[in-house]
Amino acid sequence: MNSPQVWGNPDGIRCAKETMPLLNWNGPMWLGTDWDMFKVASNVSCEASPRVPITFVDITTMSERRKDGHTSVHTIRQGQILTPEQQADPGTYADCIHWCLPGVPDIWNSILYTRIMSRPEPARVTAS
Repeated sequence: MNSPQVWGNPDGIRCAKETMPLLNWNGPMWLGTDWDMFKVASNVSCEASPRVPITFVDITTMSERRKDGHTSVHTIRQGQILTPEQQADPGTYADCIHWCLPGVPDIWNSILYTRIMSRPEPARVTAS
């Protein structure tokens, strides 16, 4: 769960009213990332890379630092925009899983696009 204490805001309520990314943080963050699954994905890509060209692009830490990028109480539940009463109760209704657009997902796309475009062209075989 996204924790205001982990994010350096002990009086906060989940991701509500966060306006800045997490700055100057040292050490691991425990915000719900499944680190076992992360290690599996990393290991699989490393094991396969001699046979298949795979690049594991780690966006996890960057994303976890963006406490300000979540939809919070400006979200939809069961197809309905939250009521003012629900928005006033971020402890229950804040959505700290999804991301605002434009925002963090756009950075993911930029990183992926840059990675794809920066790959060298494959060697071309010419007939002699």
